[in-house]
Amino acid sequence: MSVAAYASPQLKAALKEISAEMDRRFDALLPIPNDPRADLYRAMRHATIGGGKRLRPLLVFATARLFDVARDAAGRVAVALEAIHVYSLIHDDLPAMDNDDLRHGKPTVHKAFDEATAILAGDCLHALAFEVLADPATHADPFVRAELIADLARASGPSGMAGGQAMDLKADGTRFDLNTVTRLQQMKTGALIGAAVEGGAILGRVPPEGRRHLRGYAHDLGLAFQIVDDLLDVEGDEELAGKKLRKDGEQGKETFVSLLGVERARQQSRMLVDQAIDHLRSYGEEAELLRAIARFVIDRRG
Repeated sequence: MSVAAYASPQLKAALKEISAEMDRRFDALLPIPNDPRADLYRAMRHATIGGGKRLRPLLVFATARLFDVARDAAGRVAVALEAIHVYSLIHDDLPAMDNDDLRHGKPTVHKAFDEATAILAGDCLHALAFEVLADPATHADPFVRAELIADLARASGPSGMAGGQAMDLKADGTRFDLNTVTRLQQMKTGALIGAAVEGGAILGRVPPEGRRHLRGYAHDLGLAFQIVDDLLDVEGDEELAGKKLRKDGEQGKETFVSLLGVERARQQSRMLVDQAIDHLRSYGEEAELLRAIARFVIDRRG
């Protein structure tokens, strides 16, 4: 059963539409050349086309919709966010990091190809994200493009996702407290979720001071998402998840579940989703997709 099977009808339709669009965009961006780079491109396509929840692209589209942003502009920002996310997964799966064999129900890139190709595929997707954002096709205003680039760089670097991954590597067998685990996950998982929401608002030319409520939504959504991930790692189905589960416990990592317990962690995720939805109270029907995404986070099974 697919992840979308647990979503509302509106969200199911949106997930299906965005997934197909992301596949089309990566297909167009990554044609296989007739030269020795062919396997590099095949590896990038293996990682980007088919599979994945596409949560970050959906958040870009849902936020951009609040401000009547052109569909193609939102699509370009969405594919840049997803390129960064996928690069991080390729590298995270490597033997030097999490050493995983399965991702989205498929062999991980270093298993389908080799470690060197996987490293280069991740490097290239990282570069591709900023190439897409820098292109005038993304937005006519160079200041908007510069802000998109700066925000994604912050979210993906040492103060964001990569920094969180570095903390996660130190978590094996280390007794992290709740504050440290929360900070780790805000960086590793929450930073790109925040960048997705921020990207839609930047495209809509919303000034930084006008994004506070959207940042609150993204912050609470990101934490809820990770708590549910930790719950699924303990209680989930590997077939639905498309990856190996119960690794955190085997490695002795502290998680929200190990620190809070299953029931308290579940209650915390529900409270965070309620808070995320409350941040959207100034919006009407146009924010219903963002609300549906928040509800889906605690209902998902993979």
